[in-house]
Amino acid sequence: MAIEYAILGLLSWRPFSGYELRKFFSESVALYWSGNSNQVYPTLVRLHKEGLVENEVRQRGNYPPSKVYSLTMAGEEALTGWVTAAPAVSQIRSTFLTQLAWADRLTSEELDSLLNHYQHELQLKLLMQRELIRRKPAEPARTSREVLLWKMIADHDCALYEAEVDWLGRLRQALVKEE
Repeated sequence: MAIEYAILGLLSWRPFSGYELRKFFSESVALYWSGNSNQVYPTLVRLHKEGLVENEVRQRGNYPPSKVYSLTMAGEEALTGWVTAAPAVSQIRSTFLTQLAWADRLTSEELDSLLNHYQHELQLKLLMQRELIRRKPAEPARTSREVLLWKMIADHDCALYEAEVDWLGRLRQALVKEE
């Protein structure tokens, strides 16, 4: 995910401070950002220099003042241009598949242990994703279609983990037939 476009998209919803953006990314079911959270602030500075966002210093109660960012018209245009561009298909890279490629050197017990560990990790990820969805973090809900899109984005990771668990079951069945 290009963090600049995720930020522009969020700012098209409402103004955010850098801290609020970092918090949103950390709690979001739909916009998981795997990069360093410190990338938010340099990205905001760059977007501001490019005229895509503007900021305003706001005082909030007894807290120190913070910069709150909002989208400019140029930012709106950049976001629309990115959203309408041809989407890139995600590259799936799996350390586990690389391990599996060389797993013939393992005993049946070692291979079974490797598969058990991977399945356990998948099931934990699936449970965590479902819990995040259950908590219903804040997200845009300006239209019913937007609500549906965000729900389906959240469901996407569950579907991937479920498919991986299903594939692992088929792999186990094939291995049993191979013995």
